Order: sequence, then structure tokens, then C-alpha cells
Amino acid sequence: MTGQWKRIVIAVVLIAAAVPIAIALVGLTAKPAPADVAIVFGNEVSARGEATPRLAARLQAARSLYERRMVRYLIVSGGVGHAGFDEASVMRSNLVTAGIPESAIVTDSQGTSTRRTGENAAAIMRRRAWRTADVVTQYYHVARARWACRRMGIRVVGAAVPRYFEWRDLYSTLREAVALPVYAWRG
Repeated sequence: MTGQWKRIVIAVVLIAAAVPIAIALVGLTAKPAPADVAIVFGNEVSARGEATPRLAARLQAARSLYERRMVRYLIVSGGVGHAGFDEASVMRSNLVTAGIPESAIVTDSQGTSTRRTGENAAAIMRRRAWRTADVVTQYYHVARARWACRRMGIRVVGAAVPRYFEWRDLYSTLREAVALPVYAWRG
């Protein structure tokens, strides 16, 4: 291999490593800010119809924002998952059981993707005259979640990331390193 090709290979490897690191840093350094609403992105529900530990951690982060009065409302967004349960309904039930008033929760059962959650949240926010939002999701998903919401006209002012980690997050970070550029390219 010539010196020119070696430099090209090294540059490609460095860029490939930088993208997931940047995605992780964006999420791990994210902070919530006072906002009208928190948009809670859905995730798996167990075969028994309960929030998985990952989803429960997101809901805890959202509950904390509400209890600290950083947001006045919560949008819980998700679709019907593999187990056959409506993620958004499970999320709402979890939050109500934890003491969040039903009047503070808006359910989006059509949030089947990051893009759909952004579209649906934007429509809900316009109808209710809400202007600012925090996103609530895993650290590796923050960059794409913010982008999806901003593309729909939502003024995202912060993000809340749960203190939850599993080894699968490493794969998910690498997946986001592919998903984010593809998402940007598709417009």
C-alpha cells in the first residue's frame, strides 16, 4: 500500500470512529432546560405489557422533569410493539401510577419512529400553543431525536437522558452513527 492510500485509510478510520464518539458526547453532555413540554420517545414494552427497564428509566427521567417543574406537560410517544402493546398507553399508565396527573400527559400512539414522533409532537404542540420542548431518550438517540423535532419546527431547548446503561447501548451508538447521516441525507 502506498503512502497516499495509507493516509486515506487512516483518515476514513478516524472519521468512522469520530462519529459515534460525537453522538455519544452529544447525548452524555445533554442537559434539560425549562420548557413547556417534554417529549418522551417510546421503547420496548415487555411481553407482560410493562415498561422494560430502558423505558422505565426514560419515564423516570420525564417524571423528574415534571416534579422539578422544568416542564408542565409530557408527550409520551410510541406505537404498538412486538409484544402487541401500545407503548404510549403503557407509558401513560406508568406515569399516572407514579403520581403524574392525567391532565399533564398527552398520548401519541402513532409515534412509530423518531420521525413520526417529531411530526406528531409538532402537531400536538401547535394545537396547544406550546413553544418549547425537552426530548427524553437514551444518550445515543439525543442527536437524532433533537434533529427530528427541530425539522418539524419544534424549538428543542434541552434533553433529559436517563441514568441507565446496558451493553446493547454500544451497538445502538454504532447504529446511530449510520442512522444519523442516513436520516440527514433523506431530508
